[in-house]
Amino acid sequence: MYRIMTSEHAESEYVTGQYRPTFPAMLAGYEARAADAVQSERCELDLPYGSRPRETFDLFVAHGAARGVLVYFHAGYWQSRDKSGFRFLAPAFTRRGLHVALVNYPLCPTVDLATLLDSARRSIPAIGACVAARADDAAQASGDPARARRSMPLIVSGHSAGAHIAIELALTRPTLDVAAVIALSGIYDLLPLIDTTLNRNLKLDAESARTHSPLFRVAAGSAPALFAVGAAETTAFVEQSRRMHDAWLARGNRSTLQVVHGADHFSVLGEFVTEGSVLAERVMQMLAFEP
Repeated sequence: MYRIMTSEHAESEYVTGQYRPTFPAMLAGYEARAADAVQSERCELDLPYGSRPRETFDLFVAHGAARGVLVYFHAGYWQSRDKSGFRFLAPAFTRRGLHVALVNYPLCPTVDLATLLDSARRSIPAIGACVAARADDAAQASGDPARARRSMPLIVSGHSAGAHIAIELALTRPTLDVAAVIALSGIYDLLPLIDTTLNRNLKLDAESARTHSPLFRVAAGSAPALFAVGAAETTAFVEQSRRMHDAWLARGNRSTLQVVHGADHFSVLGEFVTEGSVLAERVMQMLAFEP
């Protein structure tokens, strides 16, 4: 059962208690692997989808004939980090026939959360147009004009704040035709953040926190979802994913919950792209891209 927290408890559960001494070295390793991915993969970096400096995305090109597009939103509590540190995720999916788009978005407090989410939504048509143009080029090169018109499923995904953004986009159906959503270690009820230091930049009150909490707005007919969280994360983070999974199911939607044994808030990303891991297998089964 969900419990109301004191401000001290919320700060521990959502900020200080999530930290692990392994994070700096782990994130440095991810950045090194991200640089390697840029060298080894076919990609286009920092493509604009809007006029703001951070309204850009990277496109990593599927190996062979593309079977879908995976869009990924990065972590950072809606106020920090950059897509460039997470480019290492792309090869696990490009080799499975997916284009991968990693999206930057404006950060709080430069913008408010509503503006941030509007920006994220606008990235999707730009990504779609980029992928369609690539398909048109491939069709012309192959002499198969019909190839450009084939359906390209859209999978939205994200980690932490990015998981929240991914779920918000999934709930935008039918405006955005999302085929599946993958949400890693997300926050879906923002009310507990009001009394934490995170709110210095988010500037949420009770009304805006609830408005931007997708937990309270799940609708029937939503895309199939996979909610994953590290078992070594705080109780609050595990509970956030459990509650969102339960809400998804309660509206008659398909949902899978994976609590990843031994994983913390950032090592869960390693599990996401490690072939043969329980989480990676869940992802591939969900997307019907089993090896």
